[in-house]
Amino acid sequence: MQNSNTSHDALQYMETLGQNARKASAFLAKCSSQTKNQILITLADILKEKANEIYASNNKDLEAGKLKGLTDAFLDRLKISSKVLEQMCLGLKQIAALNDPIGEVLHLRPQPSGIQVGQMRVPLGVIGIIYESRPNVTIDAAALCLKSGNACILRGGSDAKHSNAILSECINEALRMNGVPSEAVQIIVNPDRDLVGALITCRKYVDVIVPRGGKSLIARLMNEATVPMIKHLDGICHTYVDESADLELAWRVCDNAKTQRFSPCNATETLLVAKGIAKSFLPKMAAILIKKSVELRCDPESKALLTSFGLQGLKDATKEDWSTEYNAPILSIKIVANVDEAINHINFYGSKHTDAIITNDLVSSQRFLREVDSSSVMLNTSTRFADGFEYGLGAEIGISNDKLHARGPVGLEGLTSLKYIVIGHGEIRR
Repeated sequence: MQNSNTSHDALQYMETLGQNARKASAFLAKCSSQTKNQILITLADILKEKANEIYASNNKDLEAGKLKGLTDAFLDRLKISSKVLEQMCLGLKQIAALNDPIGEVLHLRPQPSGIQVGQMRVPLGVIGIIYESRPNVTIDAAALCLKSGNACILRGGSDAKHSNAILSECINEALRMNGVPSEAVQIIVNPDRDLVGALITCRKYVDVIVPRGGKSLIARLMNEATVPMIKHLDGICHTYVDESADLELAWRVCDNAKTQRFSPCNATETLLVAKGIAKSFLPKMAAILIKKSVELRCDPESKALLTSFGLQGLKDATKEDWSTEYNAPILSIKIVANVDEAINHINFYGSKHTDAIITNDLVSSQRFLREVDSSSVMLNTSTRFADGFEYGLGAEIGISNDKLHARGPVGLEGLTSLKYIVIGHGEIRR
């Protein structure tokens, strides 16, 4: 059922896009791996050739964003630097090099009746992706959908309209050069919010929605969408430093987990420290973070400890801090008794995104890995690694903290489904 508040024009427009996407998805489902890979390689070459045009278009968005007063974190996500463009091209080539999941047959087993039963990996069909400021998502999403045999309808944020327009031209050119309908990737550049409402209720043509954006976007979709979603709402990530942790390793990893970049959803937002190691670990850790202009919001015990070492500018953590995703140079800190309290805190306040333990204790590490209920759980490394590119997926279309269908960074396999196949030799059921 369509949203009654969505305009007739938006519904008609989405009907057209949906019909075109469905036809293109049938074409893609028959495409060879070679064709799909060649599209991605061609696209990487085009991006390099048009780098200056891409930077110029992106600069228009950045300048407009500054005039609108967008935050530094938002502008950071919006910017296409030479490094970002290089990673986009590398991601395309990495996806092209991955095994094509489509047509893979799994678990083919003979049954007593004589038939063989297995499962085949197939595309989902048409995927709608709604995202905000990151124009690199345009390339990542298109690449993953194409390689997994899915057509896609992309709706980027209005703040990246110039960037997405030039990237759309690059994608369409790569498709045309390889004989694939341009409707395989359709990008909505119209900023009309009604188009979002039309897309997320277009069950006739759209098989799944992937939202990538802030809480307001996800909350709206959770309330209004009738198309199934792959999503996560918050990135409240924790790093727990156990009392057996290697101090040098812990300082280095915790610093990276918070300060390598502040804006991504996999940056650590809460640091939990075992009481037995707090005095040895926390003062130097706090000094490192303060030097990098990170605001520290401390529970009473950690604040008292750090104050006794002469550290200034500490703030009191509130109950809300434990369930807040900052996306900013802010970190909440809490001293806990042991791994039990750390696990309980994470499972209560966390968002089931990414959580890490720093420890040399085998029992603590195994308990943490088993008992923390998150889509990525890490041992002795930075939460910043929770990323499709870093996981070897080539890129990700998003991160899911749901438990059905896909969980964690969603790469190629997360954009497929399984159907049963049955191979017989004339058997009949008796």
